[in-house]
Amino acid sequence: MLKKAELKDLLDNLYYKYHKKQSSKDPIWTLHKFQNQQDIEIAGLIISSYAYGRVDQINQFTNRFFERINWNPYEFTINYSQIKDKKHLNDLYYRFNDGKDLSNLIRGIQKALIRYGALKNLFLQLYREDEVNILAPLKFFSESISDRNIYYLLPDISKNSTAKRLNMYLRWMVRKDNIDLGIWSDVISASKLIMPVDTHVYKIAKKLKLVKRKSCDIKFAIELTEKLKEFDAIDPVKYDFALCHLGIDGKEI
Repeated sequence: MLKKAELKDLLDNLYYKYHKKQSSKDPIWTLHKFQNQQDIEIAGLIISSYAYGRVDQINQFTNRFFERINWNPYEFTINYSQIKDKKHLNDLYYRFNDGKDLSNLIRGIQKALIRYGALKNLFLQLYREDEVNILAPLKFFSESISDRNIYYLLPDISKNSTAKRLNMYLRWMVRKDNIDLGIWSDVISASKLIMPVDTHVYKIAKKLKLVKRKSCDIKFAIELTEKLKEFDAIDPVKYDFALCHLGIDGKEI
């Protein structure tokens, strides 16, 4: 078992190794094509919601959608009409999801934009700086958009899943470096984020003995986050990108 100092060196070295665009294929690089903050937060939620399966297929699908709407996700979403615009989505299938699911996701985002003005404002409804993490606003955010009619794309936090893709979206919005865009960093602290946990991160965390819990659920994600705070209390989720891609690449530690 590695000592704490050895673990920190390992994690920091992995972080710097993957801390550049050339290190991997990843759906987030599509998000870097957007400049406007309104476009970024909407495109980010759409990309992260579809970030399951093979990376090449994820990128192909999201790029196809954005090309259809001329890379203007805010304008398309705020003006979206199911009757008028469904022709843009009908044949957009991705694994478990069809055009109806995408339409429901866009309508959910539109509803949030109309009520709160921005997705950031929706998240801030329950965000409190004195809370340990973002679990409560995460649940409220998902429920406010999904309205229980978006199959698989947004998690039901009450079912205790890791909410990997939604936590990843928050990482994109809050952290700011060469990878994450950090457009919400002015009002949300990176220290409050919860580690996005998928099977790759789960296996590596168990191998490094970072977490005692066996179940891969939201409690596992929170326990892992608290452990990573021992190595960086201000920005524990910075290790997510490296650990995830280490697992995807199939490399040994």
